Formats: sequence, C-alpha cells, structure tokens
Amino acid sequence: MLSGQLLDVIKGIESDQFVPYFQPIVELRSGVLTGFEILARWRHPERGIVTPDEFIPLTERSHSINALTEKLLQRAFVIAAYMPSHLTLSINISPTQLHDSSLPSQFQRAAASGRFPLERLIVEITESALASNLERARETAHALKDMGARLALDDFGTGFSSLIHLQKLPFDELKVDASFVRSITKDRDSRKIAAAIIGLGHSLGLTTVAEGIEDQAQADLLLWLGCELGQGWFYGQPIAPRAMTRFDFAHPPGPPAGMPVTGWDHEASTHLEALPAQRLAQLQAIYDGAHVGLCFLDRNLRYTSINRGLAEIDGLPVAYHLGRAIADVVPEMYSHLETCLQRALRGKPTASTEIHDIDLTQSGDPRSLLVSCQPARDEAGEVIGISVSVIDITDRAKAEKALKESEDHYRNTVELSPQVTWTADPNGRILDFGSLWETLTGMTRDETLGEGWINALHPDDVEPARLQWEQSRRTGAPIDIEYRIGRKHGNYRWMRARAYPRRGENGEVTRWYGVVEDIDMQKKTERALLRSQSRLQAVFDAVPVGLVIAEAPSGRIVMRNPHAEYILGPSDAEIDTIDAYRKRTAFHPDGTPVQPHEYPLARAILHGETTPPEQILYQRADGSKVLLRATASPVRGLNGEITGGVLALEEIDGEKEPS
Repeated sequence: MLSGQLLDVIKGIESDQFVPYFQPIVELRSGVLTGFEILARWRHPERGIVTPDEFIPLTERSHSINALTEKLLQRAFVIAAYMPSHLTLSINISPTQLHDSSLPSQFQRAAASGRFPLERLIVEITESALASNLERARETAHALKDMGARLALDDFGTGFSSLIHLQKLPFDELKVDASFVRSITKDRDSRKIAAAIIGLGHSLGLTTVAEGIEDQAQADLLLWLGCELGQGWFYGQPIAPRAMTRFDFAHPPGPPAGMPVTGWDHEASTHLEALPAQRLAQLQAIYDGAHVGLCFLDRNLRYTSINRGLAEIDGLPVAYHLGRAIADVVPEMYSHLETCLQRALRGKPTASTEIHDIDLTQSGDPRSLLVSCQPARDEAGEVIGISVSVIDITDRAKAEKALKESEDHYRNTVELSPQVTWTADPNGRILDFGSLWETLTGMTRDETLGEGWINALHPDDVEPARLQWEQSRRTGAPIDIEYRIGRKHGNYRWMRARAYPRRGENGEVTRWYGVVEDIDMQKKTERALLRSQSRLQAVFDAVPVGLVIAEAPSGRIVMRNPHAEYILGPSDAEIDTIDAYRKRTAFHPDGTPVQPHEYPLARAILHGETTPPEQILYQRADGSKVLLRATASPVRGLNGEITGGVLALEEIDGEKEPS
C-alpha cells in the first residue's frame, strides 16, 4: 500500500502541480546564452515550492518518475516556442529511467506533442545511473542518440567515476560538478580535479560545462582552465515558466556578453598544477617571457594555450583566444597558414613560413611575420595538436626589401646592420659585404670576394653549403642555410645565411641580396641544455642507491630511479603518495607500522629535517619483505622554501627478515 507522501506525489503529477523552471547556460568566454537546463519544481498547494531533492526519491518509489519527466518535457517544449531556434534544452534523467527501454519513445512523444526538434535536446545522465547495468544504459543512450538527442555525463568525479563510461557511451558533453566549482578558487585539490575533468573532455572532443558558478572569480578560472560553458546563480536564477514568455533572450541577466576577464589572478593560475612544481614554473616563465609568439592548437585548430607575445601580435587579450578556432580569431592569418596547419595535422612540420603585409590589429601598419608549425605527438606517436611560433620580422623584412630596391640604399645599410649584409651577381659571385665578416673570419676583402667566402666555412659544411647555393642560383628560389665560419685553425661560430633574388623586367635574376646572422649562442645553448638534461638523467638512473622524489606539501611521488624500482618493486598506481607508502608498506624492524611523524621522507618535507640513516622493513606488492637503510633530505627553492624531498634507500645485505 502506498504511503500518504507517495499518493500526494502521484496526485500532484496528475493535477499538473509540477512545472519546469529554466536555468540559463552561457558561453564562458563571451557570456552569450546557449540554452537552458530544465529543473523540476513542485508547486505544492500547501507547502509552496518543493525542490527535487525531496520529491524525486518519492517519484522513483512510486514508479511515477517517467510520467513526471514526460509532463515536464511537454510543458518545456511548448515554452520553447518562444525561444530562438539555436538555444538548447537540457534535462537530467534518474538512474531508474536510464534502464527503462520505453524512455526513448516517451521523449519522442513529448517532442512530437510540442513540435520540438530533438536535435536541440541534451539528456544529462549521472554516473550513478551507469553503475548497475552499463549494457542496458548503453542501449538506451544509443537509442536517444539515434533520435538526434545529445548526451551529457553529469556529476563526473563525484561518485562511481570510471573512464569506461566515457568509452562505452556516446557522450557529447562532460559536466564539472558544482561541488568542485564552489571551492575552485580556494582549494588546490578542487582546481586539480576540475582541470583534469576539463582536460579529459578536451582530449575526447567533448564540450565541457561547469555547474554552480556563483561569482566572477570562479568563471574566470574555469575559462582559464579551458571550460567552454557554465551555469549557476552568477548567470541568473532558475526562471519560472510564465517569466520565460517575457524573457529577453538577446540580453539575459548576469554578466554582460564579452565581459573582460578580471576576477582571477591569471599569472598565478598558470602555475597551479605544476608537477614537478619547479620545472613547470620554469617552463611557464620561459613561455610567457619569450620574445616569440607561441601557442598550442588542438586537432580542431582551437587555442588551448597562448603566451602574451602572440596575444600582443594579434592585438587581442589572451582569454579571447582560449577555446576558439584560429580561423575565427585571426581569419587573415589563418588564410595564409591553412596549408601549413593541415600539413602539421598530418605529422609534417613547416618551418619559417613568411607572411608579409598583414594587418591583424587594423592599425593601418601592416606587419611581416615568420611562422613555424610543428606537430605535437602523444606517447603513442599520434598527432594531438600543433605548436605554433610566430616572430615579428617587420623590421628585417623592411630592411631586406630596401636592399632589393636600391643598391645605394644597401651600401648605406651595410655598416649599420648588426648582421653581415652582402650582395652577389646572378652567378653567385660575392660583389660586396659588411665589414663584420672580416671581424668574424679574419679574411680580407680580396680573400672573400667572388667565391673566396667558401674558404671561411668549416670543412664539413663546405659541400652542403655549395650544393644549396648552386640549387638556389639554378632555380631562383630564396636560400636559407646554416653553417659554421671562423678564423683559420678553429674558433668556428654557427651562422645563418638568407638571400633573395632581385629580378629584371623579364623575370631574370639580376642580383642576390642577403644577410648572415650569428646564431652561435642559440646553437650552443640548445646543445648545452640537451647535454645537461642527459647527464642529470644518467646520474639519477645510474646511482647504486634507490632514489624516490616527492613534491611538497602534498607528498605526491613524482619520480623513482631504476634501483628504487628494483628494491621496492614496480610502481603501484594506488600507491602514489608518501602516506600511501607508509600505510601499505613501511614497518619498523620489529614489525610495528611506521607512524606519519616517523617516516623519513615525511619528516624531510614537513619539517625540513635531514634524517640520519635508519632501518625500515618494507613489504613489496608480492608480500615479500626487505630490510632497508633509509635517509631523507628536503629540497628547497630559491627562497629557501621546501619544494619537495628526496629519499635514499639501500638494501641491507645478509640480514634476515625479522620473525
């Protein structure tokens, strides 16, 4: 027999006491309205407005949830007639409904009744609905997709989170739960979880939607992390059905469209998820401080990151780029780069593409740019996006153009240029060059003219340079080569030589004008960095002591060398922090567990203590035990703060496991 509450719910459904409210969903970047989520409200004749938390369990127990959903959809679809046709409606279904094979037909009936195209409907499914019967849920989800509806995975990360759900079901959207959004500006773990969910959505090609946004700071940080859509009281409270007929869809309440990003410290946010913190912070500083414009585009050619240098070249804020396609942000540049970008998506890099007379900022002062597109690959070798570098070469291009137009102007420029400028006849014989050449090579003017310059090159570079120069003279194509020059008997420096032909009225080459620039420091820096990295890695891998490195203050294990792997056994995905190691594997020699304040690596990180050698009984994953000698030391940053810790482990030979 049904209780009074259940009968009350059934009566309320039959007498249309349940109504749909509409919560706005907006584009975070612009504040533009994209749709609404349908929220059920019970207008109880005695109690007033009752929220879903109270009545949804009652509808499920009374098996009236389907009737409630169908009625809500019918009323919402009628109200949708007042909405612009591009706006969507989202509705959340309960776990019991997802396993009901009649659900798709109910949606079809409601859509037909309200003449609402199902292509504008987004069905939100919670993870708890997938836990009990994934195959049945998969059948229902595909049926909804076949009808044209889109699917969103709601509350991801709050319950039975599993990547198999994203793999098995055809989702279109991934929603960041309000529990993470509410604390995202204050709690680092919430930021890390939100960043991981948004990153996962991007990698799978899903639209990401954040729930429960309450202020500008939350919206700004979510935008910075790459989230695309958002909803919450910051963009307006749920709207009653009658108010929807008077709603101004062009100017919804909440922040104005195009509102600048001001509420969050973006310089700080770029360092939030550093792991290891020092390395990522250094890379971020290089990225933002580079005198070159840099960005990363995903496979859909949307900006996922951009540095200040490129934003200044484009004349647009950094935040304006994020999540948008390059064709929409800088269409003029895209028209020049489309071929290079498509080549990069196929795994073929394009270096040094020059774009001339492009006015991105509409300032009336066209610029010249040098652009390179490099494909980025994941660990499986699949192209996941494109790294783009842009250099403003306006000054250089103007200088080279001037050199082509007038030999007199060229001669005045020779002594002023920090580069070696030169000119050659149509056959490639040097006619003139800047005095810096003599300083770099020690060769006199007479020794250099004609083909004498080739004698300044490193012996290994002579033949490649000669072949490239001959090919350019034969085809008339510009030349861009690198070689080493120097004084006799050593002290060679890396140089980059570029030249362009000047043509006569009939198209024949009448002169070659070029520059040679010193790139030796760049080459040496690149080689030194590679050597340093290789040496450090080799030392870390080769030492006959087990080394474990953790970050502070979380205690997350970030690195173990091969000897540590040998002593401790292979990494366990469930054991990724100091505390997890202590609870699962660390004991005193007498068999008692090591307490948190006793663990050497924890003492190093939390108290800055360098611990003396002490014995620890370690239990491997296979159950075997080994007696170790352990010592730990803190790692400090430039300002003396503790940024991590290092644990050194040695197996104590000849000692048996205590009984």
